[in-house]
Amino acid sequence: MFNFFKMRRLLLLLLLITSTSFFAQKKKKDTLPKPKWKIHGRFAFVFNQSSFSNWASGGEDTVAGDLNVNYDFNYKKNNINWDSRLLTGYGMSHLSEQGFRKTNDRFELNTLFGLKTANYWFLSFIGNFRTQYTKGFDYKKDIKVSDFLSPAYLTFGPGMLLKKSDEFNFNIAPATARYTFVNDNFSGKFGVEEGENTAFSLGFNLSGYYKFILMENIEMENILTVYTDYLANVGNLDTDYQANIRFKVNKHIKMQMTFHTIIDDNASSRIQFRELFGLGLNYSFHEKVTY
Repeated sequence: MFNFFKMRRLLLLLLLITSTSFFAQKKKKDTLPKPKWKIHGRFAFVFNQSSFSNWASGGEDTVAGDLNVNYDFNYKKNNINWDSRLLTGYGMSHLSEQGFRKTNDRFELNTLFGLKTANYWFLSFIGNFRTQYTKGFDYKKDIKVSDFLSPAYLTFGPGMLLKKSDEFNFNIAPATARYTFVNDNFSGKFGVEEGENTAFSLGFNLSGYYKFILMENIEMENILTVYTDYLANVGNLDTDYQANIRFKVNKHIKMQMTFHTIIDDNASSRIQFRELFGLGLNYSFHEKVTY
């Protein structure tokens, strides 16, 4: 009888210790702070190669590669929302008769800071910097048309942000400053006066981002910026629109289509259009950080 009561007391003691530990762990887990930073990185490499030997219909040996790196940084705490996006890429091709030619060259950094005022509305401040890494050529005319940091564009200003999620935001900035930078070789171009290296403009900026699922394993990303200058060519709209459609084959292989259109009279009197289609290696990661 003595052993029975002793065993029962021991079991009750173990049950009490286990229950206390369980509820303490659950409470600790429930009170863990929510992540403030979300980081999403994407690395994509597309490689193309074609070779011909005694091909009756003709052809030219070609090797091409294109590397794109995109980063999204999203910070949330209380009424503060801060989104930054890095878009960068570089591509080259080699044609047997014409040598190396640049097919892609881009560096763009966007940042958008918001202070929440209503359900989906924020007081905002935008910043954008874009340029290219190396010299660019008009191969038909054999002339240099751009260089490193020439042109380079810096845009910033206050506004109002509508943001429903990380996949959808729309910003209006009615007093946006924009600086255009060029070196001495391009003075007098890209809206910069002859003999100058910098041009300043003040205008209205509208920017938007929308990403959604078209169907299973296919997503579409839309990036739009529209700008009009109050100081010159009032009513003329500079437009930059890019659509990316990604087809997921498996975890590391994706097919991507990119359509990029730019309308900017200071850069070109014609509509600029770039199209990219490729199947290549893709690596994507997500990270959540709490401080």
